Amino acid sequence: MAGAVLYESTGLVGQSTVQAGPPGAAPAVRATLPQPLFGEGITVVGAKLWQLTWRDGIAIERDGVTLAELRRVPYRGEGWGVCYQSGRDRLVMSNGSARLTFRDRNSFAEIGGATVSAAGHPVAQLNELECVGDTVYANVWLTDRIVRIDSETGAVTGVVDASGLLPAVERGHAGPLNGIAGIPGTRQFILTGKLWPKEFRVEFVADLNAPR
Repeated sequence: MAGAVLYESTGLVGQSTVQAGPPGAAPAVRATLPQPLFGEGITVVGAKLWQLTWRDGIAIERDGVTLAELRRVPYRGEGWGVCYQSGRDRLVMSNGSARLTFRDRNSFAEIGGATVSAAGHPVAQLNELECVGDTVYANVWLTDRIVRIDSETGAVTGVVDASGLLPAVERGHAGPLNGIAGIPGTRQFILTGKLWPKEFRVEFVADLNAPR
């Protein structure tokens, strides 16, 4: 989110869009990606927006208000999730591996990275990302888990269990959880998933029964 505007990206060949509007309301503006582009993660940087494509190797820079395409920048490998760390003035990008790549906010050039691990073991299939300060939240593809990551060390500092959000009767035609948006000025997040019929507004809390 940026202010009171929720930005969403949907990804299927021939059905990829990016849209913006108030949470829970019909989008106020929408842009469609031409075939064969498969849209993936997005993030807002000032007055502009970056959108990834899955296997097309193209990052699309857009106007943050109209969503009009401004330019395309090539990158190597796959694009899954992306978020912007304002305090460090950089983009953080995932590609489905355990590696987070740091990129320049203007040129999209690679400027560093970190390998994500928990208890010494790499955490692969990192997908959708959301930056909150120096912390990166990433969902693990095909699971209902979200890992909280120290972006400087790559260490996992917490795990969110988001299973049970979507009732079982609605899971049959829905895909995995892959949408995370922090709500500015709060400790809350909006969570959703591919083809999910609804969004959830949540706050992550500690499990007092978890082992310490």
